[in-house]
Amino acid sequence: MNIEFKIRPAVQGDLARINEIYNHYVLSSTCSFQTSPESLESRTAWFESHGVSHPVLVADRGGLVLGWAAVSPYKSREAYRYTGEVAVYVDQEHHRQGIGRSLLGALIARAQEEGFRSLIAAIAAEQGPSLELHQSLGFQEIGRLAEAGYKFGRWLDVIHLQLMLDQPPATVEDS
Repeated sequence: MNIEFKIRPAVQGDLARINEIYNHYVLSSTCSFQTSPESLESRTAWFESHGVSHPVLVADRGGLVLGWAAVSPYKSREAYRYTGEVAVYVDQEHHRQGIGRSLLGALIARAQEEGFRSLIAAIAAEQGPSLELHQSLGFQEIGRLAEAGYKFGRWLDVIHLQLMLDQPPATVEDS
């Protein structure tokens, strides 16, 4: 069953719901390698650090956030400024309804508008649906980190995927 929703930029008022969705996966899944719930204060600082150049989007149905996606800085060094790391989380009761695909597609478009050259996704190897989603939108596997994380009493591999975005050549100022 497909449901209607709109993709829009996240606002401060969405943070509690974003956190609720995320913390479900922290406590129950290997979608996140975080092992303790995210506080609202920490989520607020995360949101404030993103700004326009690192978009945070939500899927909204009548004021209810069904999922969210974000581009975060890949690394802090300046030369990485055109590479972002993506995250997509959908409320566990709304899987397989096109929400994740719509969020990730919109996020890719926004990253392109913001001048990103590539996007990286780091996904637990056992998260088949997430890997499939990213690959269906053009992400390609670029490597695997064996036993990079430990959660729920077991070692977890991480697969890195990358999407190259079409961008004009860098200007002299970017050198």
